[in-house]
Amino acid sequence: MSAEAHDAAAQAPTAGEYINHHLTFWANKHSTSPFDLSVFHWDTIIFAVTLGVLGCFILWRAARSATSGVPGRFQAAVELLVEMVDSQAKGIVHNANSRKLVSPLALTVFVWIFLMNAMDLLPVDLLPLLWQLISGDHHAYLRVVPTADLSATMGLSLGVLIVCLVYNVKIKGVGGWAHELISAPFGDHPVLYPFNFAMQIIEFVAKTVSHGMRLFGNMYAGELIFLLIALMGGAFASVGLGTGIGLAIGHIIAGSAWAIFHILIITLQAFVFMMLTLVYIGQAHDAH
Repeated sequence: MSAEAHDAAAQAPTAGEYINHHLTFWANKHSTSPFDLSVFHWDTIIFAVTLGVLGCFILWRAARSATSGVPGRFQAAVELLVEMVDSQAKGIVHNANSRKLVSPLALTVFVWIFLMNAMDLLPVDLLPLLWQLISGDHHAYLRVVPTADLSATMGLSLGVLIVCLVYNVKIKGVGGWAHELISAPFGDHPVLYPFNFAMQIIEFVAKTVSHGMRLFGNMYAGELIFLLIALMGGAFASVGLGTGIGLAIGHIIAGSAWAIFHILIITLQAFVFMMLTLVYIGQAHDAH
């Protein structure tokens, strides 16, 4: 190894430092507690809001340019997506009046989460490097995948929970839902009321936590794999020429293969989150 290569390798971050840097949020302060509500992840907020606006603009543009004649490719793709979501909503939520809100909500959820998941397909160092150049801070932090942030996915699942609670009250009435909370699933008997209520609360908490954790876990794992593949490509600077070329080629092949496979993952995770949203809202319409 030449002296220049040795010096570059000595100055380069270790694998652990590289991964820790890419897994650190741009925040107003850093906290080790996931329950510190005074911490704001600015990168998650900015990317989530920007992609939400972009998703709404895409759907608005499709609706505005729709024609009754032969549709173009863009209109046909959006129509297929809308029909798919609407057919799923009809099969789960049987209240036609509720579907006027639930179907667009499910469509928005799918498009928004798909766009946030798709940020994982960008090169892991692209936007963080640009942010370091813009900010002038070599140690600036930036995470570009909002759904790899537990606070974002739990926020989405809490939003779904609120919608479910609203429909429980709207469909069953305050009294009807209150009676259901204490009479199901074990039966309408005063002795069973505390156990019924405890089970209902556990069910709401379990559905909400699993809803958010499922999306977070899959996207976080995908992000880690992309970081490991990036380390493979960066290792060529600290090894010989022949080994370095082999690592670079392996990096390109592994990155391309995982990116192609990851397209399925980001689409599937958006679809699963949307379907669970429909299922939970549909359950709010059902009486025990």
